[in-house]
Amino acid sequence: MIKIFFLLMIMSTPNQTTVKYNAAIYPTEESCIMVKESYMEAFNAKSEEYKKGITTEVFCIPFNSFPIIGMPGSMGA
Repeated sequence: MIKIFFLLMIMSTPNQTTVKYNAAIYPTEESCIMVKESYMEAFNAKSEEYKKGITTEVFCIPFNSFPIIGMPGSMGA
């Protein structure tokens, strides 16, 4: 088993029947956190009007996984 990091971005807007999400996996916590911070910086740079109409949260979730073909560093040691 290897440790990977699951980036989960969750968004909600008014008057919708569901929340929207996007997810990706990263081989290191550092790379996941870097993308998380970049996403939040981009969101925080939006206008106040935009931010009033959406709420969002981002998480880097550690996960034990079998090696993933094609993922750098996922073959384990």
